[in-house]
Amino acid sequence: METVDHAHVGLATGVAGDFRGAMKPGRVNKRQVTLMAVEAWEAALADLHVDLSWTARRANLLVAGVELPRRKGARIRIGADTLVVVTGECDPCSRMEEAATGLKAALTPDWRGGVTATVIAEGDIAIGDEIIIEPDISGGNP
Repeated sequence: METVDHAHVGLATGVAGDFRGAMKPGRVNKRQVTLMAVEAWEAALADLHVDLSWTARRANLLVAGVELPRRKGARIRIGADTLVVVTGECDPCSRMEEAATGLKAALTPDWRGGVTATVIAEGDIAIGDEIIIEPDISGGNP
């Protein structure tokens, strides 16, 4: 796991440098980018009375001050140009148990583990960029 101050998020690559986000020929990658809210991470840790770096979660992006949508199809704008669409919940895996006993279960309620997304508009992102949950034009909730 490596933390960086800025990165390119591409249509074919996801977050630059993360091989898991790369599009494979003939396949759809529903997990190009993973996002997790710092508030959800802190709530899970508080439940367990442990202190761990968010990098233990292995999410691509940690966001603060915004509630990530808990529905497929929601669109999230990051900075000026980058736009991703939520493809699902980022289910916590068994590696969370290696980080702290009970962490997998603590991340399970209310999509605390974050969301998976695909890139629909690429761009450069950096720490401090504004995160906007775009309004649902279908009439549903954000």
